[in-house]
Amino acid sequence: MIKAAGVGFHATESKGPGDYVTAVDRESEAVVVRILASVFPGLPILAEERGGEFPENGWVVDPLDGTTNFSRGFQMVGVSVALLEGGEPVVGAVHAPFLGFTFTAAAGEGAHDQAGRRLKLGDPDPRQAVVSTGFPFKTPEQIPRLVGTLERVLKRVEDLRRPGAASLDLAFTAAGVFDGFFELGLKVWDIAAGALLVTEAGGVVSDWEGAAGLPRSGNIVAGSPRVHAALLEATRARSGADGDLSTCP
Repeated sequence: MIKAAGVGFHATESKGPGDYVTAVDRESEAVVVRILASVFPGLPILAEERGGEFPENGWVVDPLDGTTNFSRGFQMVGVSVALLEGGEPVVGAVHAPFLGFTFTAAAGEGAHDQAGRRLKLGDPDPRQAVVSTGFPFKTPEQIPRLVGTLERVLKRVEDLRRPGAASLDLAFTAAGVFDGFFELGLKVWDIAAGALLVTEAGGVVSDWEGAAGLPRSGNIVAGSPRVHAALLEATRARSGADGDLSTCP
């Protein structure tokens, strides 16, 4: 077994094509849900493994974002927790347990790292931007749309990355590690906390058609203002019917 910083290979169970769960997903979720229910009794909690309805006012939890990464000993793994009010995130945190950082944000109060330093995006020329994305491996019917978008994005930016955990993509964007992020078909627990980090760090978040706010479709574009605009040009080049986060299996 290969191990790095306490991470090794972990047995998985399949929930569907490309969709896995480990015992650690369930254990992490149980701890987070127990704490939230104890401190904030009565507030709805939507968590990835136990499911539920989209909470217009309540908590959303991804207990282990990047399960495939985790199961293979790749340290790009996050824990994401956000509070929604009126369907929009107002409090959020993304924790990267193997990378040693925690980013938090509250609406109107900015985004900060674990040392209390405020996160602030730059706004580079898109031609000098490094952006990240993810692949719709759970919904292969969307691959053609992504492939076309990738070609358009690569004509507008300098380079592209694919870490494999959307909460970290958004956290890295808020911190200026990346200048933007776009992906199709995510769930609310993947993006709620990270979206708040980006907006509170001075960025812009929308769906692929440009509607501002947390995308109910799960199709997200995020980044500094100029980079977001460049990515949106690429994603809007083709429209399509997509799902809705308000129904979360």
